[in-house]
Amino acid sequence: MQLVVEGEIFYWRGPAPWHFVAVPPAEAAEIHAVAGAVTYGWGMIPASVHLDRDGATTTWTTSLWPKDGTFIVPIKKAVQDSHELDVGDVLTLRLDIGG
Repeated sequence: MQLVVEGEIFYWRGPAPWHFVAVPPAEAAEIHAVAGAVTYGWGMIPASVHLDRDGATTTWTTSLWPKDGTFIVPIKKAVQDSHELDVGDVLTLRLDIGG
């Protein structure tokens, strides 16, 4: 499954500090519909994330975390640094669910 989502980067402190983008409700519902077939446990959903920004595409592999009825997409530190991203920046991400 492939989805395009847009969201603002936010900081979450615990249990380890990370930066995330929340998946909007409509797209989260689509992920929930296939979650049982793709999760590897604890509601974690494997995904490849693609960010097109500044004329370059950056791709990384991660897992979407379940949180408050939706999922959150971790934005790796290396991605933040290479694109000079910060809290409040709005990103459009392509998610390839299931890896």
